[in-house]
Amino acid sequence: MKIGICGGTFDPFHRGHLEPVLAVREEMEWSSILYIPAYRQPFKNENDSVSGYHRFAMAVLATEALDGVSVSSRELDRGKVSYTVDTLRELRALYPEATLDCVIGDDNLARLHEWKDLDGIFELANFVVLTRQHGAQALLPARIGKSACPPKNRSTHGNIAFAENVTVPISSTQIRSRVRAGQPINDLVDARVSRYIQQNGLYREAQ
Repeated sequence: MKIGICGGTFDPFHRGHLEPVLAVREEMEWSSILYIPAYRQPFKNENDSVSGYHRFAMAVLATEALDGVSVSSRELDRGKVSYTVDTLRELRALYPEATLDCVIGDDNLARLHEWKDLDGIFELANFVVLTRQHGAQALLPARIGKSACPPKNRSTHGNIAFAENVTVPISSTQIRSRVRAGQPINDLVDARVSRYIQQNGLYREAQ
């Protein structure tokens, strides 16, 4: 079993969170994809983000029609800063023989060495880096002490693999700004997410 694990604030969940991941699903041979909204990420000031309840609900709405794609509330249920290593320990206990792939964008590489217990993460899972840059492996900081591994050669944990794909140039900040300005967002998010934002009056005030 191979599982793609996608963490983030998802404030709100949009096409850029989903489409690049689905684009590499076959290459990565993921039997399932798991989205995990963070309670609060350690590198971001998210005190003004909408509640975890709303962020979780929007992620569910955007993915519920997709086979093998699910959303977990485990980090929200913890109610404290979300550290990837803690979540991976829980998932490894549930899936002791699985290949666990922590999915990140290449913009995260420069700070990867700052993640809590990076060595512990590699003992539990791989990193799969989504990138639209050919040769993005060169972005991997030497201080991490890891080299890129071809996706097909990765094991259950301990590797970094790069997956090239067309990214979707959308940000949650852009969506929140458009909502505050009364502009449409149907081209940026799932229609069900757009309705949810409107019905619940989200993002109308500055975040």
